[in-house]
Amino acid sequence: MAEELDRLEAVGLLDDGRFAQEFAEHELDRRLSGRRAVAEGLASKGIDRATIARVLAEIPGDEEERAARLAATRATSLRGLSREVAFRRLMSFLVRRGHDPELARRVCRTVLGADEDG
Repeated sequence: MAEELDRLEAVGLLDDGRFAQEFAEHELDRRLSGRRAVAEGLASKGIDRATIARVLAEIPGDEEERAARLAATRATSLRGLSREVAFRRLMSFLVRRGHDPELARRVCRTVLGADEDG
């Protein structure tokens, strides 16, 4: 078994770095997930911390811009709700997607045009 794994690595079919890079790009670019969620996802798949840190450091892009795009898309489904309820739901959604709570709060205020208090 170990010989077969070594052979697969040698021909480039087992490459944690490449897998981590592609996973991170998918999560960040398509799903607009936060870096925390990407790191947790990679760790749950057995990728070591050094590889996770390297991959996340190499990925360009602005976390706040990603969160704002995700929030703007999600906010359309929250129309008709009170501002307080929409804020809570949108904030919760962003945090579940791995965005920092303080960043999520700022983005929600911007996207909804209101403070969480109404």
